[in-house]
Formats: sequence, structure tokens, C-alpha cells
Amino acid sequence: MSDTTRSAPQPLYRDPAYSVTARVKDLLARMTLEEKIGQMTQVEKNSIDPETVARLGVGSILSGGGGNPDENSPAGWLGMVSELLNAARQSRLGIPLIYGADAVHGHNNVVGATIFPHNIGLGAARDADLVRRIGQATAAELYATGVRWNFAPCIAVPHDYRWGRIFESYSQDSALVSRLGAAYIEGLQGEDLTLPFAVVATAKHYAGDGGTTWGTSDMIFPAMPDIGIMERTPFFIDQGDTRLDEATFRAVHLTPYIDAVKAGAQAIMASFSRWNGEKLHAHHYLLTTVLKEEFGFSGFVVSDWGGIYEVSGDSYQATVDCVNAGIDMSMVPYDYRGFISELRRAVERGDVPLARIDDAVGRILTVKLRAGLFEDPGIDDRHLQLVGSQEHRALAREAAAKSSVLLKNEDQILPLDKNQPRILVAGQWGHDIGYQCGGWTVEWLGASGDITQGTTVLEAIRSAVTAETIVDFDPDGIFAEEEDILAGVGLVFLGETPYAEGFGDRADLRLGQAEIALLERMRRRCQKLIVVLITGRPLIISEQMPLMDALVVAWLPGSEGQGVADVLFGDVPFSGKLPYTWPRHMNQIPRSEDSQRNPLFPFDFGLS
Repeated sequence: MSDTTRSAPQPLYRDPAYSVTARVKDLLARMTLEEKIGQMTQVEKNSIDPETVARLGVGSILSGGGGNPDENSPAGWLGMVSELLNAARQSRLGIPLIYGADAVHGHNNVVGATIFPHNIGLGAARDADLVRRIGQATAAELYATGVRWNFAPCIAVPHDYRWGRIFESYSQDSALVSRLGAAYIEGLQGEDLTLPFAVVATAKHYAGDGGTTWGTSDMIFPAMPDIGIMERTPFFIDQGDTRLDEATFRAVHLTPYIDAVKAGAQAIMASFSRWNGEKLHAHHYLLTTVLKEEFGFSGFVVSDWGGIYEVSGDSYQATVDCVNAGIDMSMVPYDYRGFISELRRAVERGDVPLARIDDAVGRILTVKLRAGLFEDPGIDDRHLQLVGSQEHRALAREAAAKSSVLLKNEDQILPLDKNQPRILVAGQWGHDIGYQCGGWTVEWLGASGDITQGTTVLEAIRSAVTAETIVDFDPDGIFAEEEDILAGVGLVFLGETPYAEGFGDRADLRLGQAEIALLERMRRRCQKLIVVLITGRPLIISEQMPLMDALVVAWLPGSEGQGVADVLFGDVPFSGKLPYTWPRHMNQIPRSEDSQRNPLFPFDFGLS
């Protein structure tokens, strides 16, 4: 064979025999400034086409909450992601992109995926091995659809139950958050990120997002009718200001990140919030000095959705400040062209050193190589059956049971006898998959109704009882018979309708008048009344406690309502413990010495 026909040697960066460090060095030396900036750019999937992905060498594409393909199915997801992955490989250097999604309680954007309990429930379960297995199952379902990066876990340490993201965190206790967050990261990433069914984890939101002060949020979300937001919506605490001295800030809010880094988290997402008035996205001390230098974090920092542009009204200056502070990849979902242009201009003018660009890109390439993305294109339909598999649904059922907390049980009414002659069930929360799963389910803000596959608690109750037991359901608790006919046992499901982020900021956590009326109506109809709360946080229920013979908080249990039925009927014993102190009245929110001294239920409480 002549020299002219001999194939060109493979570039060093493509050879897995070399170290990650050597491959990154070789690839950086081959890249133009435009290609480097492309790697630092993350775009929302509906805002770019495959040809542009290849031309610009875009580093990452994401699906935000509700960022679904036209055919929202596992196969539809794989097709959508594969088209973009293939496009990236057509770029000059063939650098693979990494596709990210908010799979915060399972691969929750996908219709038919397994929906696990939200983190607040897993905090009640207190089971690190369970959380690790949930991480593994979620990673498998992500991997099956080509998604190799999960924007989870949230390791915030909340102190104010009015915050709309409290259900995304495990607990008020930093040590518990650290333990469970690390377990989830280990489950997602596995022992080796290059192996099948491993995905990159993201610890978020760095840092202090759970400690913000009510009334300090400056976010007003614009009307977006295409996703059902019909008017401008002010946030009240989400994205607000955490006002703490450094010692307290470190002890409460940075502790989980130390353990996340030790557990191997490859990405960390910056918080929209501020610390003592300074935006985290532009906080050089926390992003670079503390996280990267002191904690030794070797992965990359990604911004939150458009987060860099909330730092300053001047988009150029915001870009300069955030990149110099330590943001490596910018989630600029829509105006990626503006970001690329301004960052290129900033480097050319010397406002952002080229060394900072090389550091950011080197970190991104390092993670991609660690994850084996150069060797594994992530396009394989052989694993689609893993999405919503029976094995994963059994795990979600186990998690729902372990998450449920028994708060009151007069005369040992629970567990229920499956041979009851009749059970009255009321409250829409008992027979609504959307309510059961909460926010971040198929759509960003969640929704009511049969939005995905699963089993409602009512369906699980009907399957659990004997054939002779009559289970009557009326969401309004009216039923057909005369009101003076008493049932032996009644179940009332109460709670919150789905929400996400600042849309869940809620000034008053008391039950609404309609829910109170339903409870009182059912009290008159039943000799024994059991209340089950489907909620993303503690609610103020002190005045209604005398109406209840038993009280269970099931949190947001996910798609497998059998887990709740399992504990109601004693197939699985109650073992959950409160991950948060349960306040007696609104004056105890945010948590205070009084709320810790005289709560309705203390932290770690749970009957068995």
C-alpha cells in the first residue's frame, strides 16, 4: 500500500489508550476559539436544529421541564436525542455533545417512565441504599433514551416551608442531606462512568438556595401562554437572598457539597439565589476559591436556566462576570448566538482571559471523556424496555411505602383490616396520578389527571381489600346515601396541587376552606376517619387534628400508589420519620427556636 492510500493516523484525543489529561491537552490544542466557546454553550432543544449543532460545535443540549419530543414516549425521546447526538459528531472535530434533563424523581419528563417519590419523601425514608438504587434505576432509564446527564440531586437545606422547591430537598438536616445526596450521586454515576447505564450527576443549586429570606426574591416570571402561564408571576423566596455569616453558611449549606464532591459529582449547578446580596452566578469566591480550589472539584460548573443574565442588565458584562467567576458551561436556552458572540468579543478584548476559557473547556472535555462519550455514542434502542420496567416500579412502590410517615393513630386503627365491609374514600388526591406525582412530572409545573402511567392510591386500595369489601369513592365526599348512614371507616386524601420553583412560593400553608369542609363532611359520615396528606411540605393542620383518628403524610409518592396502600393495610410496616419539624402554626415558619421547642410534631417523629 502506498503512502498516499494509507489512512491518516487517529488523533491522540480519540485514542482511549491515553490518559484523560493527555487527551484533553491534545484536543484543546486543535480547537479554535469558536469551537471552545461552542463547548461552553448549552441550548434548549427546541431552539436549535441539528445542522447548527454541528456547525457551532455546541457542547450540550437540554430538555427543561416539559421539554419533550412530539411523540412523548421512550422511543420518541431516543429518536429526538439521537438526531442531535449524531449532528454533533459531524462537527469538524467530532466532539460529542452531552444531553441533559431534569430527571429529579425518575426520568420524569417521559410518559411511561417510573416516577419515584420526590426527595422530601426519600428524606423521610432515611435509607441511603434505597436512594442509591433509585439513582441506578433513574440512570438506566435516562441511558436508555440517550440522555447521559441528569440535573440532580438537589441538595438544598431548606428552612422556610413557604419555599416552592422544598419537596426537591431531602431534609432540614445537613448531615442527612449530605448522606442521601452522596448516595444518589453514587447510584447515578456507578463505579465507572464509562460503563452502560451510568450518567453524569449534578449537585444543585450551589449554594444556599434553601436558606433565602422571604420577600427577597426579585424574580417576576413572564407570561408564557405556550406552557400555561397566563400572567406575570412574582416569586417571593425562590431565587432570593441568603443572609448568613460565613461560618453558618458553610456549616449548613456547603456541607452537602463537600460530600457531593467526595462522592464524585461531575457537574455542579450554580444557584439563582444570592448570598448576602451577591449573585451566586458571579461569585468568584464561592465558585472558584471555595468549590474548585478548596474543595478540589475537578468537574465543571453549569449555570441555571439563563442564570448569567440575571446578574446584570448588561448581557455583555453579565457574561464576563459569570465566566470569570467560574461558570464553565452557560445554560443560555434561547439566545445562544448572543452568548457566543459576546464571549468571543470578551476574549478578543481581554475581558475574559483565554486561560479561563481553556480551564472551562478542559473541565467540560474531562467530564465527557470520563463518561466515555467519545467511545459510546449513546444511540441504542435495545434498552428501551427499561423505561417504566416492572423492576423499577417495584422499587418505586418500596420507596413510597418507606417514605410514608404515620403521625397519629388513635386506638390503633391502622393498619386497616382488608375485610372491612365498606370504606368511604374522598379527596381528589386519592385518585389522581398527576397530584400524586407533583411538579416536575411530564410538564415543568406538573398537572392533574392521567398524565402518565401508574397506579393511584384508590386503585391500590381496591386491589388490596377482599372481594366482599365495598370501596366507595367521591372526590367531594358527598356520596349518594343519606348523611345519617355511617361508614365504619373513611379515608380522606388532602394536599397540594402540583407546582414547581417559585410558582410554589406560598405565603399561607393552612388547608383551604374547601379541604376543611371536605374533612368535616367526612367526619360526620365515618366512625373512624383516616387522613392521608399528599403534599410537598408540612401544612398547618393543628385545628383539624381533633377530626382525625389517624394521620399519614405520604408526601408526593410518585406513580406507584400501591406503596401507600401497603402501609395502610399493614403489608409493610410504617418506618418513615419526619425529615422536617412540623410546625404548629404559621408563626413558626420559618423555623425558629419556638418551632423546634413546641412543634406539632418534632423532627424525626414517626409512629411505627
